[in-house]
This record gives sequence, structure tokens and C-alpha cells, in this order.
Amino acid sequence: MKYVSRLTMAALLALAALLVYAPTSLTVRAGNSPDWPQWGQNPQHTGTALGIGQPPQRKIAAINYDPFVPQEMAEGHGALLTHYQVALINGSSVFMEFKTGTYNSCNPPGSGQPFPCGPDDWQSQIWNEGAWQWQGTRLVQAWSFATDWKPVPNSGTEPSNHSLKGWEPVFQPALSGSYIYVPGANGTIYKLNQSDGSVVSQINPFGGSDPSKFVVSGLTADQSGNIYYNVMQVDLAWPWDNDVVNSWLVKVAPDDSSSMVTYQSLLPGAPTTCVGVFAQNQLPWPPSQNAKPGNVPCGSQRAGLNVTPAVSPDGSVVYTVSRGHFWGRASYLIAVHASDLSLVWSTSFQQLLNDGCNILLPPDGQPGGCSVYGATGIDPTQNLPGSGIVSDQASASPVVTPDGSILFGVNTAYNYGRGHLLKFSSTGQFLASYDFGWDTTPSIYPHNGSYSVILKDNHYDSGSYCNNPTYCPKAKPGPYYITQLDANLSIQWQFQDPTKAKGHPDGYEWCVNAPAVDSRGTVFANSEDGNLYGIRQGGKGGQRTFMSQVLDAGYTPLSLDNNGLIYTENAGNLLVIGEIPE
Repeated sequence: MKYVSRLTMAALLALAALLVYAPTSLTVRAGNSPDWPQWGQNPQHTGTALGIGQPPQRKIAAINYDPFVPQEMAEGHGALLTHYQVALINGSSVFMEFKTGTYNSCNPPGSGQPFPCGPDDWQSQIWNEGAWQWQGTRLVQAWSFATDWKPVPNSGTEPSNHSLKGWEPVFQPALSGSYIYVPGANGTIYKLNQSDGSVVSQINPFGGSDPSKFVVSGLTADQSGNIYYNVMQVDLAWPWDNDVVNSWLVKVAPDDSSSMVTYQSLLPGAPTTCVGVFAQNQLPWPPSQNAKPGNVPCGSQRAGLNVTPAVSPDGSVVYTVSRGHFWGRASYLIAVHASDLSLVWSTSFQQLLNDGCNILLPPDGQPGGCSVYGATGIDPTQNLPGSGIVSDQASASPVVTPDGSILFGVNTAYNYGRGHLLKFSSTGQFLASYDFGWDTTPSIYPHNGSYSVILKDNHYDSGSYCNNPTYCPKAKPGPYYITQLDANLSIQWQFQDPTKAKGHPDGYEWCVNAPAVDSRGTVFANSEDGNLYGIRQGGKGGQRTFMSQVLDAGYTPLSLDNNGLIYTENAGNLLVIGEIPE
């Protein structure tokens, strides 16, 4: 089959930069499943494409969706601390966020002054959802919708050390039927026609207007057209210093009716006081054989930030994640009935792991290891079995596997800044874990009556369990892998980023937070080396194309359409990779 390039890169960049267009109507595919309708492709978030991905060899389109990247990176001391939407695809139509408004840089960048500025002044930006249409060999913008959604504040009305540390939360719509649902202000969502962006309705489950309520997750659409998402209500003056006001899992039916349940009502027995960690003046940890750290307030239970709910294949159960507002170790995987949002079960992430001292850490008494009092397997920060930490700086979301198990990636405190992928049965039993990089929604490759799990697997240059270089010297950076596991979370193969450069002799981190896998098992992932990779089964091949820029990137997703085109992100640009048949 012959292929032709759709448009020159320069022409598309010029087109995208203008963001000026004559409104047109999209041709919306009816009666068939969209190519990529939501986070993780489907309600189970498996990241499994319907078609076969093309070799990542040629850029054919580019859309700049974030003109503020240079300013954002300056505030992040060279890092891009932003979570972005995955591109949504329905036939020849592409839907993607883009920002307008203003970005109020700090002076100097990164100083936080004059307050509010930089990430403390997210409110000055405008989040838009745009639609583009492939018309022959051109990608043409058809319509734009400016939503009133804003991220939950990084800080309140005064500077505070208790904040999101500049990590911008995710904005993630979803396609369902002929509509696209888009997050709005006050805990609402907008229902738009995919064809022309017109507003069908603004769905307000709460009634009235309350700027303290924020949509804090992506939207999930199930096979019946129901939409699920999370809302959090905060003290606007001190959102992270004061306890959360409330938090809800919301369901919106196709007829726009809504129902909701509070996280606190789903977990009435959650503790209000939690075990803290040892003090710095007690290093190395644990300070004695039977030592226990003091207690800290957990905070009320609420949705983990950026956790997009998942739905079982039969649509009967919704899975989500809760955490203590002040303490990410007080966290739970929750299953609720989709019909009425009543609790099916909940499972704590606390004290599940036994791979700390003398296992993932060096021998007791050695640099990076626990003190001589460390019992094999324990987390030295608490002298207890290790707990999963739900971080508000991550975008990890539950994944439902073909056998009904649930996967979720957590941070952990004792494995060099990494985390663990946790696996639970459909009834909530903890089954297995894998020590991995962090912040990932893994993808699933079904094959031969079983399945494999694909995730990024970065090794960071961090201290093992503390920040003191005497007791926890930083590890050597790398290696950085894309890793495929079997259904029991044992390694099948690994692919290492092959690019090395001055300052990166051990390669670059994988900056993908939700990789994609096609129907043949080829894995697509983007790296901080600026390349998009297509990795064949067995970890072979590693075909790649340079996207746009080498940078310390925020973690970004990618998607595939049914023609095998790859929609990936780099430096605030949506890039389309591949070619199209004549």
C-alpha cells in the first residue's frame, strides 16, 4: 500500500500557532467505538489500541497546546511539572486541550514572588478543548470551547510549604456517543456535541455555584454512556494546610441525571491519626529494634488527585482510590456498585510490602541500608512493613486486567524514589507487587488466553529512604526501562533507552505516564531524550523518531488511531507520527 505525507511540518506548525479558524462541523462516527475515547483508551484503562501502530518514523502534524511551556519550565527550574490530556480520537476527528489566557511568571522564575505567581496563579490561564479534522492531507481546527474549569490551587491565599509543589493537575475529557464531556468549574461537567462544539448542557450535580469545588480527575465513560469523575472541595485560603471540606465520586447518566457518594461515607472506619515517620535526628533508621515513630493527623478521606476511576468489563463495578488529605499512606483501593455507588469493598494500601531492609536496600549498616536494627523486609522510615503512598503529584489510575484483577501504581518511601505496582483480585485481596519507576497507568497486552503488563521502570538518582547524604547517598542514575511483566508481575523483557549524551551517560528517563500497546503487542512510549519509540515484543527493535525537544518532561500519555497513527506529546506540542494511505 502506498503512503503519502499529509502536510509539511513547517506548515502545520504555522497553522497550529495561529489557532484562528473558520468554524466547521466534524463528521462524527456513529455506531462504532471511537479509536481512543478517554484516558487509557477504555473504561478499564488498559491502553490497548484497536489497530496496528505504524512505525514511528515521520512527523506529519503538530499542534501547540501549551504556549506557556518556557515559562512553566523556568518556574520548575528546568522541569516541566504539568500533567496533560491524552488526545482523543474518533475516526478523522481529534480532540485535545489547549491553553490560552496569561501565565504570570515569578520574578525571578522559581522564587514564588511576588505572590501569587507561577503555579500559585493557575487561575490566570484558560483551559480549552479543541477539535481538529483530517481533511485530505491537512489537519484543520474545526471548533474550540473555553471551559471555566481550573485546577485545584497549588497554594491558597498565602505561600505555604504544604502545596502541590508546582505539579499542575490533569484536565481530561472523555468521548461518549456523539458527545464529548469536558470538566467545568464548581464540580460540573459540560456535554458538548462532538460535531460542532455546541453546548448541550452543563451538568451540575451539586446545584448552585461554589468555587471551592473542583473536578480533580479525568472523566471515565463506560459502555452504557455513564460518566464517572471525582470532585474535591477545599478551603480556598488554606487548601493543603486545613482539612479537606469534602470529596465525592460522581456518576452522570446519559440523560444528564446524576448521583454521588462521599469518600468519607465509603470509609467510615478510616483512622484520623496515622503513624508518622522517624525524625531526621534519629538517623539511621530504625533508631532501635522496637522503635515506633510518633503519630500524625491523617486528614479526612478524599479522592487521590488525578486518579481517573476505572470500570469493570461488565460495567457493574467502579474502582477508585482514596487517601488521607494530610497523609498519603492512609490510602485505599475502593470498589463501588455502579448502580447506586454503594460500597462493594475497600482495601488498605498500608503495610502490604515486605521488601525493604536487606532486600531492595543495601545490607543493614551499609551506606543506603537500614540501621543495624532493621529487620529484613521492613520499611525503615516506620519500622513496619511497607505501605503504598498515593501522591497528589502523580496521575496513576486503576487498570482492570482481563481476568478482573486491579492494578494501581503507588509511591513507596524506601526504594530510591521509586514505587510499587500493586495487584489486587476482583474481591480486593492483595496478590502481588513489582518494584518500578513511579506515576504510571500501565497498559495491557492480551495474548494466548493471558495478558502482559507494560510500564515504565525508571531508576532515579535518589537516596534510598532519606535525604541525608551520609546515611542515604544518592544512587547512580538509571538504568531506565520499559518493562513487560506477565500476569503475576514477573519480568518478561525490558527495553533500555539507548540514547546517551553529555550529562546523561546512563540514558534518559521514560516520560510516558500511560504507554500504549497495539493489537500485535508493539509498545509505544516517549522518552525524555525527545524520541518516540515503537518496541516490538521481546524488547526488540526500538524504532524511533525525534519528536521536538530533549527536556526534563512532565509525564505525558499517548494514543493511537485505527489507522495506526500515533498521537504523542512533547514540550507542549501534540505530534502526529506516521503516514496515511492514499
